[in-house]
Amino acid sequence: MTKFVAYYRVSTQRQGESGLGLEAQRTTVQQFIEAHGGTVVDEFTEVASGTNDDRCEAAKAIRYCRMKNATLLVAKLDRLARSTQFMAMLKQSGVKFIVAENPSLNDLVIHIMAGIAENEAQVISDRIKAALQAKRARGGVLGNAALLADVRNTDTTAANVARVSRADSFAGDTMAVIEDIRADLGQGASLRTLAAELNERGFTTARGGNWTATSVNRVLKRIQNS
Repeated sequence: MTKFVAYYRVSTQRQGESGLGLEAQRTTVQQFIEAHGGTVVDEFTEVASGTNDDRCEAAKAIRYCRMKNATLLVAKLDRLARSTQFMAMLKQSGVKFIVAENPSLNDLVIHIMAGIAENEAQVISDRIKAALQAKRARGGVLGNAALLADVRNTDTTAANVARVSRADSFAGDTMAVIEDIRADLGQGASLRTLAAELNERGFTTARGGNWTATSVNRVLKRIQNS
């Protein structure tokens, strides 16, 4: 069953307290779930102007999507699109999202990702051309396999950096949740207790498995060494 994290936004504190606008968003999300299936595992509500890029609850929603391998679900596109920071966070996170009012708009994500992939391909192409031009300027012979290998090695290094960055990001997300658990259970909660609580709350490891005391300890050590 598909897991969703619902994100709602209202523009004013009054709307948040009265439910104006918020109730309509919840109804739209519920209708989507009834029509398409799935379950809402978490909900986050933001009281912020559409042009305000300071979205604390949005950041939490994205983090929970990553941690729970869930899809972000919003009632209407304007709950997202007017926040440039949120859209940037969403693109960088790789989290999938669906607009309940019009699920086909999810294709927008595909176009964005395609654009990113196209840009990356262009960067690699430009890097190869620059390397070849530099070699020719030095009087070298073009087509040298070693030169191309150097470029490939650079790409491999970039891929390794990206993997480390993703691991660090996941550890940071996990640490934020661990701090929430410690706030509830006390700072002295054991590794075994933290693992059990992460599992109970529906979080999985980076590989989708259950948490153990050992995997929690790895996260703590990674944060300490960062």
